[in-house]
Amino acid sequence: MTAAARPGVPEPPADAAAGVLEVVEYTDPLCPWAWGSEPKLRRLRALLGGQAVWRPVYGMLFDEEEDDPAPDPAAETAWYARHVAGISAHTGAPHAVRLARVAACSRPASLAAVAAERQGAAVARAVLRRLRESAFVLGEPADSTDGVRAAVAGLPGLDEGLLLADMTIRQVRDRLAADRAEARAPVPEVLGLSGPAPHPGAAKEAGDGYRYALPTLLFVGPAGRRVVPGWRPLGEYLAAARAVAPGLRAEAGPLDPDAALELHLSLTRADLEQLTTDGRPPARAVRLESGNGPLWLHPAYAEGHPACTERYPAPAADRSPGH
Repeated sequence: MTAAARPGVPEPPADAAAGVLEVVEYTDPLCPWAWGSEPKLRRLRALLGGQAVWRPVYGMLFDEEEDDPAPDPAAETAWYARHVAGISAHTGAPHAVRLARVAACSRPASLAAVAAERQGAAVARAVLRRLRESAFVLGEPADSTDGVRAAVAGLPGLDEGLLLADMTIRQVRDRLAADRAEARAPVPEVLGLSGPAPHPGAAKEAGDGYRYALPTLLFVGPAGRRVVPGWRPLGEYLAAARAVAPGLRAEAGPLDPDAALELHLSLTRADLEQLTTDGRPPARAVRLESGNGPLWLHPAYAEGHPACTERYPAPAADRSPGH
């Protein structure tokens, strides 16, 4: 199914149709491995540029139809906080100093991510980033409509009222239902897969079947398809893209840190290492601490950020040359 044929998604611009490659990203706004993979995938997007049509598929990591309530929510939260911290040790991604709870469900955040696409690609990327920061920086996963509202408050360029309204419309709900079903029909290559630790990407049991491990990228081009599941190096993604789209160019250079901040609005240490010329923090950034290193926020992005309100300690501007 092409991006243009999926319910709730605006028709892509004319130049997107010229892309020689489709990248299908199976993901979830509240998945710690997807959060940790974001710097590599930001870099991959830049390298592929206009040669690829990128299609996110939200796989519903926390699914009320498959998951039983925890008998001891406090113990589950303590275990999951340790689990996320262990993943952060592998990925270098921030994690929350204190996790309030394990997400009850991925549905509200996924609906918001789908609905945000109706306001354009840049807004959609910023909304997805805020949703991830709700879980992995604030420790308050956006697992309700009120949680989504709090996570996206003050986001530059976002019509918050429209986003919340669009989360309820049939097109968006049908799109998420299609995403959930697609994520539970993995290609044979990932069934029973073994690979490098710590996250080889074998399909996970889900209900009576399986779903893709998150994140998984499926590359489809003139020469066939390749699947790259789990936690993998950037070079493996590029090799898969080139295998299915021979002659693909990957020439985008790194950005100045301030230019990277203008483009992405929120940067982690891993983002700086993947995306910038020298890995130093941008000069104009607002620094926000986490349980595993800081984030650097664009001032406009930080202005309405829930971490910068009275509920959380206000971060200080970072103008130092180090991390």
